[in-house]
Amino acid sequence: MSIRVDGLSKRFGEHVAVDDVSFEVHTGELVALLGPSGGGKSTILRIIAGLEPADAGTVQFDGGPVDHLRARDRRVGFVFQHYALFRHLSVWENVAFGLRVQKVPRAEANARVAELLKLVGLESLGQRRPAQLSGGQRQRVALARALAPRPRLLLLDEPFAAVDAKVRQELRQWLRRLHDEVHVTSIFVTHDQEEAFAIADRVLVINRGRLEQAGSALEIMDQPATEFVARFVGEVNVLDGVAGGGQAAVGALAVPVDNATDGSRVRVVIRSYDLKFWRSPSGVATVHRVQPLGDRVKVEATIDGGSAIFAHFPRRSSLLRGIEPGCRIAVEVTRARAYPA
Repeated sequence: MSIRVDGLSKRFGEHVAVDDVSFEVHTGELVALLGPSGGGKSTILRIIAGLEPADAGTVQFDGGPVDHLRARDRRVGFVFQHYALFRHLSVWENVAFGLRVQKVPRAEANARVAELLKLVGLESLGQRRPAQLSGGQRQRVALARALAPRPRLLLLDEPFAAVDAKVRQELRQWLRRLHDEVHVTSIFVTHDQEEAFAIADRVLVINRGRLEQAGSALEIMDQPATEFVARFVGEVNVLDGVAGGGQAAVGALAVPVDNATDGSRVRVVIRSYDLKFWRSPSGVATVHRVQPLGDRVKVEATIDGGSAIFAHFPRRSSLLRGIEPGCRIAVEVTRARAYPA
């Protein structure tokens, strides 16, 4: 099923939660709504599900408007951050709940529950209660319950936020495999860029209720449409400079940029891996910190003229030879973007 959202807006008193948002999700696609907390992502999801009315705009499923339909009539599966399982019911009964509401014949319902518990790897835990499961197992039950009534659309609101980092990583891989098996059109909300890029076919960056950019992970990383996107996605240096002749002057450092007007003040965004440092007495910066970070090393320096800059290197990089606090370094920028200051 395809989704089309046109001109969606929602206010809560004076607060604008969603501000004229439009996008499409293609049939069978897995799309992430990525952005900071409080940016409007969950409100968009709830409007699509029919749990929240919009002040303006429309939602269409397969080309037909659904704004007049109640949540129960939209055939949407919803997975919440904190599982929302029925504590007094077993795993089997939780998954079967939606089928019973739909009055699916018992034999058919039992077969569907057994199929889903096998799909999520919990076939041996059907008689347990939610309190007897780990956080990752509970979230798998929540997903199975959402899929049981064969929804046209699956919506997930920060589905892995309540589990620890290792389990979260495992669940991400598992969700992607699950989606590839069931092919249900899905939208999930997250503030974790690594999660969005690891799972989604496309990412929609949301900030202050607005859609900042939509695209693949590579498009968003390499061609950020706004300064917010450039800052939010990945680790970046943000430096003030003046554009001229295809470069931006940042103190003693000349940064190549191709999207700025000569003479304009710009904010230059450089990702931490789009830099090369090497020891050079005639360099333009001075190192003040070298910080090992597992398999990477972070080098922090100050450009002549006062701007701080940092870069990441593999721990065994030849560029790190001789680099230590107090030494002078040359700086090469391999890619940068400029935005109006």
